[in-house]
Amino acid sequence: MLHHRPLSAHHRPLHHDDADADAVCLPPLSSAYRIFPVYAMGAPDPTPAPQFDGPDPIWDAVRQEAKLEAEKEPILSSFLYASILAHDCLEQALVFVVANRLQNPTLLATQLMDIFSNVVMHDKLIQRSLRLDVQAFKDRDPACLSYCSAVLYMKGYHALQVHRIAHALWHQGRKVLALALQSRVSEVFGVDIHPAAKIGEGILLDHGTGVVIGETAIVGNRVSMLHGVTLGGTGKEIGDRHPKVGEGALIGASATILGNIRIGEGAMIAAGSLVLKDVPPHSIAAGIPAKVITGLQEHDPSLTMKHDATKDFFTHVANNFRDEMPNG
Repeated sequence: MLHHRPLSAHHRPLHHDDADADAVCLPPLSSAYRIFPVYAMGAPDPTPAPQFDGPDPIWDAVRQEAKLEAEKEPILSSFLYASILAHDCLEQALVFVVANRLQNPTLLATQLMDIFSNVVMHDKLIQRSLRLDVQAFKDRDPACLSYCSAVLYMKGYHALQVHRIAHALWHQGRKVLALALQSRVSEVFGVDIHPAAKIGEGILLDHGTGVVIGETAIVGNRVSMLHGVTLGGTGKEIGDRHPKVGEGALIGASATILGNIRIGEGAMIAAGSLVLKDVPPHSIAAGIPAKVITGLQEHDPSLTMKHDATKDFFTHVANNFRDEMPNG
């Protein structure tokens, strides 16, 4: 039988008519905590859900999908209830999911939930970004079957949201905690994003495995990245030393972009490329080292997710070779 340790004064609910200051009041555990009782030991009350001016269609969809999945797979019903259906908003559900994925014996899920909630519930930019990100996963990743599956299972999505929290903590001066979260995310998800890196919204980290984003990197809105992407420096230089990726860019699998260079808005970096120089907007860069092909047809290749540049690249090379051949 589990014995819940008394809540500290910080976590104990206060009542104006509480005559006995030494009395310990244990709040009733929510259904989610009853399903995972070990996580409830000393757990603070959940932070209230943020108040929105209008409806929240993404959260409504997540809940509806979770209900349907619970009916289809009864063995997952407790998991789906604890992770989604027991919560009042997307923020609470996401915090619960990622905290339980990142917890270890010395960094408890309840501690992580407290840290994450204190950031997410009071940051409207993060609240908006996590919705735009889940929409990006649903729209652009054919393996993402639903909003619910992104929230529950997509480690690229999880890593991205924890980065947003770590980034906020970094700018609050809590750099050691931010770096601890970066380390834990790298260990669990295989995604290494420095807390100081600036990342826009509507981002897709497809698969996520092996993505590395350096301290001074900037990633614009609506960018899509495949696995194995590196936005790195070129050596031991300090200061502003990492790439800047424009809005709507697409970076293919295992592409490496090094140095303080600019990837233009709507550009496409082909899979496996090594990019060492600026890439103009709406261009393709492919090869090692990368060569640039101008005149990309897609305005936002990150939305079409066409990341195989082989045909376009060799057509470009063939046309240039033909034009340069001497007549006769």
